[in-house]
Amino acid sequence: MRGTDEGPPRVLLVDDQDLVRAGFGLILSSRGIEVVGEATGGGEAVAQARRLRPDVVLMDIRMPNMDGLEATRRILREPTGPRVIILTTFDLDRYVYEALAAGASGFLLKDVSPEHLVSAIRLVNTGDALLAPSITRRLVARYAGEHADRGHAAIARVDLKELTPRETEVLTYLGRGLSNSELAEALTVSEATVKTHVARIFSKLGLRDRAQAVVVAYESGLVEPDRDGPQELT
Repeated sequence: MRGTDEGPPRVLLVDDQDLVRAGFGLILSSRGIEVVGEATGGGEAVAQARRLRPDVVLMDIRMPNMDGLEATRRILREPTGPRVIILTTFDLDRYVYEALAAGASGFLLKDVSPEHLVSAIRLVNTGDALLAPSITRRLVARYAGEHADRGHAAIARVDLKELTPRETEVLTYLGRGLSNSELAEALTVSEATVKTHVARIFSKLGLRDRAQAVVVAYESGLVEPDRDGPQELT
């Protein structure tokens, strides 16, 4: 993945509908996002991702032959694979679970505004994660509780002993859905300090982004749905 100081994010569009790809392509190109390629199905997406090495893949879920979830799993097997944002018209809980399990960094509905779409691409390109505003932390909790024991989890069990007490505290807050600014306020530190803690947690636990950190927080028991209650994760 290229840093944001090295030019605009390079995006691969994956959707089996020509009009959808054309529409997103126009939106992104007009706002300074480079569209490096398109794919009409999962198999083609995997091949294009390997050939073009985009920074971000906008991936449809429902496609013939190979769906977007399986394509995402295959693309993210590469250690230097791109970030993937799942796009769908279906606002269903199970797609959130499966997208996170596949390793996606984001989940958006296709009726997302152009501004939100562009912001999402820039966000995940920096190594962060996003979920659509309608996707709450409660859904992530269900994913961790109901799907982790079925062999769908993309994250192996991690050893939290690698973390310092402060890093463990930060991971707990991440699991509750706090933003960097909210974390800084809760810990009475600067956002720069928070970013350092978050980066060290990702490095020690081998995590890609905040979405995986949330899942780990639940799977490890740092955050319990009944105790901590639902909260919006943005």
